[in-house]
Amino acid sequence: MAVRRLGIIVNGATGELARRQHLPALVAMREEGGLPLSNGDRVMPDVMLLGRSAERLAPVAQATGFSRFTDDMGAALANAEDTLFFDVGATGGRVEVLKRAIAAGKHIYTDKPIAPDVPTAMALVAAADAAGVKHGTVQDKLFLPGFATLQSLIRSGRLGRLLEVRLEMGRWIWDGEVHPGQRPSWNYRKKDGGGLILDMFPHWRYMLDHLVGEVQAVSAVARTQIPRRRDERGEPYDVDVEDAVFAKLELAGGVMASVNCSWATRVRRDAGIQIQVDGTKGSAVGGPYECWIQEEAQTPVEAISAAIKMSRSFFDDWTPVPVPTGMVNSYRAGWEKFIRHVMEDAPFPYPLVEGAKGVQLAEAAYRSAAERRWVELPKLG
Repeated sequence: MAVRRLGIIVNGATGELARRQHLPALVAMREEGGLPLSNGDRVMPDVMLLGRSAERLAPVAQATGFSRFTDDMGAALANAEDTLFFDVGATGGRVEVLKRAIAAGKHIYTDKPIAPDVPTAMALVAAADAAGVKHGTVQDKLFLPGFATLQSLIRSGRLGRLLEVRLEMGRWIWDGEVHPGQRPSWNYRKKDGGGLILDMFPHWRYMLDHLVGEVQAVSAVARTQIPRRRDERGEPYDVDVEDAVFAKLELAGGVMASVNCSWATRVRRDAGIQIQVDGTKGSAVGGPYECWIQEEAQTPVEAISAAIKMSRSFFDDWTPVPVPTGMVNSYRAGWEKFIRHVMEDAPFPYPLVEGAKGVQLAEAAYRSAAERRWVELPKLG
């Protein structure tokens, strides 16, 4: 058995997503003695923390034990011993940093969205392919135990022919007047890559594609519900992007999907993100960590009338489905798959073109909202 070093440049290392999810996943691999490969070797991640401020990077280095850090991207890319570039920085700068990393010959792993529009996204795909580097996009929610269980139920056929999907996501994001906002202010500025559609519809694309069927068309309505907020310094600013979206989507096989998502709603359901899939033989509801099913035998036979108060809760007719135990963090699951792809050419089903599909849905949703019509999504790749 050999321990093989993998030099990883993590751009955007001071951001919340890097500090709370991606870096802890790599720290865990290191503390376990490296990620095991199929031949018994272990891969030891050696991270170069990259950001815009060395002063802000220093405490991240101390907290993670990844002692190398820099605010000089050119110097980081020039190091031939660091072969994998990961971007989790602000959306607005993603295309340029990925272009530079591809030109430097680095393997590419990136958060979403990979680009602001489809032509730019597909140009990144072409550049990475031409450079001969391996590439992939983060699709973390597929690796959450509740959604993984929902996927297994659908694939097993227990729900029968699929009819409809309902996806709901949201929470209340404070505007900064009474409490600080829980999302960075750039999420609410178009010039910085903000907007709920661009942020979340790439997630909905890969979830719907891989759980139910490929998205083929979308009709969306977008709203700016809270038009004025305060930033991290307490300064007021105008919101120029949407913070609530209501969409209908047509999936392969004629399945219809409803997607409601908002940063201006209060949660009254089992999870912040919840998906219900209805089929001829049963229905299933999945959240990140739990899953329930109602099969034919459990489906109520009595009439339901709005004029008569029910003697029991509708929740009583659902059965919890056991979810896998011992699953690793969903972000770590993606890292493991991509590192094995880089180090031993293991399959990785989420290359950059999958990220481009997410951009395609976001772009189509924006066009639909602006033109108030259905927009078709042609096949990519």
